[in-house]
Amino acid sequence: MNVAEKYMIRCIQLAKMGAGDVAPNPMVGAVLVYQNKIIGEGYHQKYGEAHAEVNCINNVDKKAKSLIEKSTIYVSLEPCAHHGKTPPCADLIIKNKIKKVVIGCQDIYKEVAGKGIEKLQNADVEVITGVLEKECKELNKRFFTFHQKQRPYIILKWAQSINGKIGANDNERILISNDYSNRLVHKWRSEESAILVGTNTGLKDNPSLTTRFWKGNNPVRIVIDKELKLPSSANLFSKEANTVIFNLVKNAVEGNIRFIKVEKDNFFQEMLLSLYKLNIQSVLVEGGAKTLQSFIDSGLWDEARVITNQNVVIENGTAAPDMKKFSWSKHETIFDDSISYYENCIQQNNK
Repeated sequence: MNVAEKYMIRCIQLAKMGAGDVAPNPMVGAVLVYQNKIIGEGYHQKYGEAHAEVNCINNVDKKAKSLIEKSTIYVSLEPCAHHGKTPPCADLIIKNKIKKVVIGCQDIYKEVAGKGIEKLQNADVEVITGVLEKECKELNKRFFTFHQKQRPYIILKWAQSINGKIGANDNERILISNDYSNRLVHKWRSEESAILVGTNTGLKDNPSLTTRFWKGNNPVRIVIDKELKLPSSANLFSKEANTVIFNLVKNAVEGNIRFIKVEKDNFFQEMLLSLYKLNIQSVLVEGGAKTLQSFIDSGLWDEARVITNQNVVIENGTAAPDMKKFSWSKHETIFDDSISYYENCIQQNNK
């Protein structure tokens, strides 16, 4: 590992601290280094607020302010060059007379996309790009997918018994994953823009789809309820979070609930395009079996997280979704729960 990679790893560590709070912006971390010593660091903490470079420079101790122009700034993503909710970070770097910038990967957003690098170079700033580029792109896979494919990044999640069942055939609700895994799932929810279920899950489980077991933002709740079968008393309609109902009947806004009508043909493609227009960058799909299988069959998914309880057996239950063309990513164990992570081979090949 060379020096540039060491500091870029720190940028990535910092950037991850903004997970769940910065979307639809990317997660970004920055460090300012003078003679192999970090004198300032920062990350993008909340959407609409200061970017990583701003926080990094502002965090330099007063006694070290004179060292800023003699330092190198490392940043995981190309500094922005446009006026959005905040001023351009490229201008800030130039204003502070920083003469060297090391960038993890280039931004894909059309308002930036090389313009930040060009602005820096035109101001005689030395720019080095592509340091841990793969890792920096992985950090913002949601952001890149959203802008490249004009749809949210799709994560499938389900819990299954050791014999491959995700629920009973009757209306009895069976808790499969353990309490520790359930807490992890709520952490996952807090990191995504939205969470999605189908009609059957809404009727059978009456879920709230909140992050009550983890400190974090409640995602937007998305429900596929084509015939509007869910009762108004359902927990999905509570005021704890906004809810979007995709259906075949009506368009309407009723308080914190938005109904979006889509055509039966190409239902999933139209739904994802609508979510893109709503600026929803990522979706965690939690069920049920039919909904999950529909995403798998259409190829419209990016990764899957499958929790298998080694001690639970469900006789005559609902079969878990049938995965297709996937690659195993990683595996972890939480007591009697085994969690496997998968990637969609087709989507990976199209990156």
